[in-house]
Amino acid sequence: MTATARTASPARTSRPVRARALALAGAAVVLGAALSACGASAADDDEPEHRAFDLPGASLTVDSDDSALEIVASDEQPEGEIAVTRWFQGTVAIGSDPKVTWSMDGDRLVLREKCSGVVADCSAKHRIVVPRGVAVTVESDDGSVRAEGFRDALAVRTKDGSVRVTDTSGPLELRSGDGSVRAEVSSPTVRARSGDGSLHLVLTAVPDRVESRSGDGSTTIELPRGSYRVDSSTGDGAEDVTVPRDDSSSHEVTARTGDGKLTVRTAN
Repeated sequence: MTATARTASPARTSRPVRARALALAGAAVVLGAALSACGASAADDDEPEHRAFDLPGASLTVDSDDSALEIVASDEQPEGEIAVTRWFQGTVAIGSDPKVTWSMDGDRLVLREKCSGVVADCSAKHRIVVPRGVAVTVESDDGSVRAEGFRDALAVRTKDGSVRVTDTSGPLELRSGDGSVRAEVSSPTVRARSGDGSLHLVLTAVPDRVESRSGDGSTTIELPRGSYRVDSSTGDGAEDVTVPRDDSSSHEVTARTGDGKLTVRTAN
């Protein structure tokens, strides 16, 4: 029997396989475009949103999960109301559209960002103006916090982000898990803590009490001329205390660093 030679037929690509290939190619284009556009900045939002919220009492808590915050106390802000401005930029290559929400729950302003998926890149910023006479507490998961103009109690706690406070004379508490802390204030009492980051306090009026603690980072405390009861220590770093010391002084300074230089000096 003579064998009959067969010519192999050209390979065929099934429609489902071809569709998947096209989908993958499209996804690659989207991902490439998203990657090239990474680095969203809220500052690029040319049309920020504005909203006023009623404030029922003399205290406000700002609860933010992922946003840069700027908080200002102003005589021009009407009593019983806060004004919020929001900037937002965000892209998600594959997934739900990004968005931000804001709401008021009693005396708590809740700010949330939803930005998840493949190559998610979002950036939010809020500016919050409060009337004088309002004590403010900030609870932030991620984002820098800046505050100014407070005559009443101010507490700022952020897990990840720097903290900056200026032009403030009320009792002050500052805490950052990962980020630098800096304040230039005339507050009678200041409590500041940084888990990982430098800490710099400049007091423009003689304080009653200053307490600072830094886990990993340098600490500098600048004080007006005067005598102070100083209790300082550092685990691993130089210690330079040059303010006049008086163990009977009513002005107390306690400073601790785990790893970093500690400086307590008279302000120039």
